Amino acid sequence: MQNMFKNISIIGDGAMASVLAMLLCEKQQADSQIKMWGYDGEQLKQIQLAGENKKFLPGYKMPASLVFEPSDEKIMADADLIVSAAPCQFMRSVWERLKKYIPQNVPIVSIAKGIENNTLLRPTQILADVLGKKLKTAVLSGPTIADELAKRLPAVACIAAEDDELAKKMQYTFNADWLRVYTNTDVVGVELAGAMKNVIAIAAGIIDGIGAGDNAKAALLSRGLAEITRLGVACGAKTQTFAGLTGLGDLVTTCVSPKGRNRSFGERIGKGQSVKQARMANESVVEGIATCESAAALGQKCEIEMPITQAVYEVIFEDKSVKTAISELMNRQLKAE
Repeated sequence: MQNMFKNISIIGDGAMASVLAMLLCEKQQADSQIKMWGYDGEQLKQIQLAGENKKFLPGYKMPASLVFEPSDEKIMADADLIVSAAPCQFMRSVWERLKKYIPQNVPIVSIAKGIENNTLLRPTQILADVLGKKLKTAVLSGPTIADELAKRLPAVACIAAEDDELAKKMQYTFNADWLRVYTNTDVVGVELAGAMKNVIAIAAGIIDGIGAGDNAKAALLSRGLAEITRLGVACGAKTQTFAGLTGLGDLVTTCVSPKGRNRSFGERIGKGQSVKQARMANESVVEGIATCESAAALGQKCEIEMPITQAVYEVIFEDKSVKTAISELMNRQLKAE
């Protein structure tokens, strides 16, 4: 099954950007190009010279056919599809820099998971805000840990777009023998689920760090999903989205995998590290930190009760002890599920 788009430009050089470069190069046609751009040209050059992304995805060879393009103008030339792989909090600056070079009517698929601080915008909303409201956008999300994808272990993901035909074209583009891709039209739900699961994953890591046990972990995932669903529905999402791949599926993976950045960050806090120490232990962006700040604000704006998110926020930003945060959660007023 070949790519439905001839020339594809990947904006970003992180782990998922690298995995998608591998997948797309594997499927590319003889007369097509897959190109990768990085915000830091030197870092991009190091990946090219090493033949692997030693910083974000060590141990996996980058495809020989992948074109590393540091030029802002050339990365956009002849692109039929653009993959936006910059982290959520950096998207605005990246696209402000690149917007004058983007060809007209070229769709952009976002793989970022987060909610922008201050504006409280989702990734596709940031794209529309910077590049124009008529932009064709989609979202690729789901339980997709980059390291496992690089090993070609079986996984499933979802392409969400309001334009069903666009979603189907992208479905064929990203589908592979080891990655099954479904379509969805609920962009709001898919993006909010992908963002919020990182916040719950921090809480899951804290649970692991203090050794609270499997009962506590199961309770956290269940009540966390209820919290994510409440917020999503208040923002216009469909309830059923949160029971699917990009909701429950992604939540479970992120909360149980030892490789997850957000869960690992939370685990270090649970074991007694300060927030600063836990952050410095990982070179990659821990999206759940910034997302927690935005999610707490969005919950207040929508007048939605989000006790787990609020507890994580208070631990990260208000120096509340883990013990106190858990005690307050457990002693909230009793109610029906």
